[in-house]
Amino acid sequence: MAFKPKSAAETKAKDLGLALARIAEGEGLPASIGVDQLRRASPRLTPLAVGQMVRKERDTVAATLAERGLALVDYSDQGPGRGMAFTIDAAE
Repeated sequence: MAFKPKSAAETKAKDLGLALARIAEGEGLPASIGVDQLRRASPRLTPLAVGQMVRKERDTVAATLAERGLALVDYSDQGPGRGMAFTIDAAE
């Protein structure tokens, strides 16, 4: 099987999944995570990038969480300036 390099979007989506997993594991499950917590955990994850990753690379984010035994239960985006929220829980 040939090596397929990951795109920048896939790499950033994996970073998002790992940041969500670290925060959720630190807080306990189920965890409600806001964009401010994500920014503290990984400053590269700007609100714009987070929104794009969830819309375009949701499967990559979900797969990264699944590797750690977690699942993205809910995601809500209230729009610019209002924030985003993720709910992470143990995978079933």
